Amino acid sequence: MDNKIDELTAKIKKLEDELITEFKKKSEKFYFKIENEKVKFEERVIKEGKSRITSSIKYLSSFPVTVILTIPFIWAMIIPVILADIMVTVFQAICFPIYKIPKVKRKDYVIIDRYNLFYLDRVEKINCLYCEYFNGVTAYVREIAARTEQFWCPIKHSKPLKDRHNRYDNFFDYGDYLTYKDELKKRRSDFKDLEETKPL
Repeated sequence: MDNKIDELTAKIKKLEDELITEFKKKSEKFYFKIENEKVKFEERVIKEGKSRITSSIKYLSSFPVTVILTIPFIWAMIIPVILADIMVTVFQAICFPIYKIPKVKRKDYVIIDRYNLFYLDRVEKINCLYCEYFNGVTAYVREIAARTEQFWCPIKHSKPLKDRHNRYDNFFDYGDYLTYKDELKKRRSDFKDLEETKPL
């Protein structure tokens, strides 16, 4: 059973690597390349993209009034996200060295680049800035929580999860108390795979 799980995990990893390769190929289709961690589009593409920008008023007027009225609720959520960003950064700075867990690199998760796209109007840029920060922080918090969970309670759930974090495969099977008691110390410090992990 464990061999089958290991085999499936290896296949998933291989598919993830293939996906990264395909993303790189697709970037060529949209006429940009990355140099010194900066995206560079061809000039003609920038010129054409800017000519297609819709005005902010036209963009906003394309939504029903009820959608526009939800905007204050969306922006109110930025406060807890900023607090979470600060708190988990402080948490891992203090606790991870004590637990001997590799720190999560925030820049691998909070990537702010879409707001700068030349074919977006001002409102779209602000929306993109909000979403890429919000979702980036959420992913960053999840990774810190996943590594913390592996240290303190690396046990799988009794039911399959719809979406698992990337440390979950290292956890003990639900109910496997013998392996849990024998290997807990080893498992909670097993982060060797992170040395080879590379962001997209």
